[in-house]
Amino acid sequence: MFSSIITAFWKQSYSTGDKLYSDADFSIYANPELDEGESGTILTTEGKTAVSLHPQLADRLDLHSEPMSDAVFRQKLVEHKIAFHGADYLFYFPAGVAASLAPAEPPRNVRRLTADDEAAFTEFCAASSEDDLDAAYVELDHWLVFGAFDGDRLVCAASMYSWQETKIADMGILTLPAYRGKGYARDTVHAISKHAISLGFEPQYRCQLDNQASVSLAKSAGLSLFGTWDNLLPDLGTENS
Repeated sequence: MFSSIITAFWKQSYSTGDKLYSDADFSIYANPELDEGESGTILTTEGKTAVSLHPQLADRLDLHSEPMSDAVFRQKLVEHKIAFHGADYLFYFPAGVAASLAPAEPPRNVRRLTADDEAAFTEFCAASSEDDLDAAYVELDHWLVFGAFDGDRLVCAASMYSWQETKIADMGILTLPAYRGKGYARDTVHAISKHAISLGFEPQYRCQLDNQASVSLAKSAGLSLFGTWDNLLPDLGTENS
């Protein structure tokens, strides 16, 4: 259903390092390539869970002490007071969907943004809340940036950057409150995604599980749910008490 770029990336991410446990539904690898500040990540797709852990954390959890499962692993996290960052949904376009990303009828004023749009982008950010800006992470200096205009006013902006230096382009999008629910975000997602796909990248759309507006946007834009992805947040240097 999804591009080989996507499936190969996630397969590689959760099969690197020493295999600690693996069955049809659950696997854990101790991955020495994780940075010192990265304790581990969890990917869940279609009921299957894959875990990549920093070797130091894997040792602390003593994963060889009993038969392993998703439930047992999560209980060990609780016992060691290891928290989750908070899962994101991962959405992607189904393979070969680029041709269907057509502009709206009639077409909206959606185009690529450049440094020449700094004044419009600054005004756009000033009209947005700090929470919205933090959640969307849309920046004018990102690798690829598109925006939708109402006349001369920028009302929706999306930006992308290479996800972990791969051909996956992580996307953020933000629409001014007065313009939400009117199709600006969907059209901007289509425009930036079609351009990214033309450059050989696969768009990635992430949002928190409780962000129903963002989930609705993903679905209306034709993106399909791949799974959920989360980070662990322990202090690797000390044993939690």
